[in-house]
Amino acid sequence: MPNPKLAPLELTADERRTLEGWTRRRKTSQALALRSRIVLACAEGDANSRVAIQLGVSRSTVTKWRARFIEQRLEGLLDEPRPGRPRTITDDQVEQVIVTTLESSPSNATHWSTRSMAQASGMSQTAISRIWRAFGLKPHKQETFKLSKDPQFVEKVRDVVGLYLDPPAKALVLCVDEKTQVQALDRSAPVLPMMPGTPERATHDYIRAGTTDLFAALEVATGKVITQTRHQHRAIEFRAFLNTIDRHVPAGLDVHLICDNLATHKAPEVKRWLVRHPRFHIHFTPTGSSWLNLVERWFAEITMKLIRRGVHRSVKDLERDITTWAENWNTNPRPYAWTKTADEILESVAAYCQRINASGH
Repeated sequence: MPNPKLAPLELTADERRTLEGWTRRRKTSQALALRSRIVLACAEGDANSRVAIQLGVSRSTVTKWRARFIEQRLEGLLDEPRPGRPRTITDDQVEQVIVTTLESSPSNATHWSTRSMAQASGMSQTAISRIWRAFGLKPHKQETFKLSKDPQFVEKVRDVVGLYLDPPAKALVLCVDEKTQVQALDRSAPVLPMMPGTPERATHDYIRAGTTDLFAALEVATGKVITQTRHQHRAIEFRAFLNTIDRHVPAGLDVHLICDNLATHKAPEVKRWLVRHPRFHIHFTPTGSSWLNLVERWFAEITMKLIRRGVHRSVKDLERDITTWAENWNTNPRPYAWTKTADEILESVAAYCQRINASGH
């Protein structure tokens, strides 16, 4: 029997549809869905205590939302804005901080810091930090870029990327380059090994033992490398490395070499060598675009894993370690997968050029 003391709760057809929708919709908050179920149950004429048992809530909760709905209807079930501290920073102040950050610099520095901007604007460092985070501003960071001025940039990009994504049949594609002036460095004191809680430690100063030049040819399909170390990197050394490549590649395959525009790669003796070896075809990357040559990625790998932290008392030791490292690499080579098409690269470069022009620089 309905409790005669309870105010009657009746729903219109629209209210019932709305409440039922709130209980089923995935994006409805759990709190609003529960309030909707309370009101729907109360509309059936059940007492507050029975609704509380049925929905697993307290009787006071049912009483609260029943009374709120009767007084305010559907609007009464929605969360009201919670009271809080009023804003102390106006939109005009936020705009001024953004404009100042983007269009000026402090008199004693090349870029703003939260401290200097706080002093200039009269706000707190916390407020400046929040504004910068909200608008993605990071004055302390700087990225570098380089745009190629090669008049044949588009043609060369399409040529090189085409070899990566669609290599010719019965041919080997090799990325070739030199890592010059690789230093054999010995520390002035023994390296202290890593211990729990303490990283490996090495002296800041070192002893130079000489340099070597590393020639490398990376096979795009398999990731295998052909390497050779020389004490110089003239055209004669590059031609000798081409002879090494010629001996390693089976006679029945054409060889496509991807190289940068170093003068030694275009020297007369190299051109004569290419004429005598017609199966070799050389493809040049655009000037200032070493990122197009995948062997640079392999150079970064050997630098990080061997050269940078290696200790070598002589050039001979360094060259032996480089050769050993390359041989170990070839036992389980990992090719670098090129994914960007030439069109995607050119569109990205064009968009970047538009951004530079739009900035007014």
